[in-house]
Amino acid sequence: MAKRVSPIRKDRKRNPELTRAAILHAALEEFSEVGHSGARVDRIAERAGVSKPMIYDYFGDKNALYAAALREAYVQIRQGEMTLELDTLDPEEAIRALVHFTMNHFWNNPWFIRMLNTENLMGGETIRGLDDLAEIQSVLLRRVEEILKRGQEGGMFNRAIPPVDLYIFIASVCWFPISNMHTLKVVFRAPIGEAWLKRHADQAADMILGYLKTAVPPVG
Repeated sequence: MAKRVSPIRKDRKRNPELTRAAILHAALEEFSEVGHSGARVDRIAERAGVSKPMIYDYFGDKNALYAAALREAYVQIRQGEMTLELDTLDPEEAIRALVHFTMNHFWNNPWFIRMLNTENLMGGETIRGLDDLAEIQSVLLRRVEEILKRGQEGGMFNRAIPPVDLYIFIASVCWFPISNMHTLKVVFRAPIGEAWLKRHADQAADMILGYLKTAVPPVG
């Protein structure tokens, strides 16, 4: 029997926003655990504590629910990044804060990595249809661009790099040890856990900052 997630009490007046949030949370867990093809709307309904027809009323069919859950995965990580108040930190501390947040988000929300893995296995078919995805991501990219600009203007960073490239570096060093945790533990006996990941995040931030501080050698 599927585990209930964020059940909605039936003895109180239903709140549409809470209902929607509960359905999305249940959908994120269901799709991330068994993939798009293995997911079942009735199990999502049971997890969320709602009726199956209610899910169809809120989101439509299974494909539409999957698209909404995929969008929600991006919304949640972007909302979490907003709490960092990166514009109040000096550029180096802002980079470190973003690296540690990214690592912690991947670790504490395993559905995020699995959802994106599922979408990549599907060739990115659904994500191409999310109309406001660029708008959702633009907030992060503007903030990263501002961090890089402040770092260069303040003489802390010597290397120019597009904000997208920098974020891909950050996501990569945080993503790999978590997404491959089980095989890395067996093959290399890597003691991957919270303490190990914190140390890895510190080292990853050091490497990224070292790269940003390195002057580009002259050509010729």
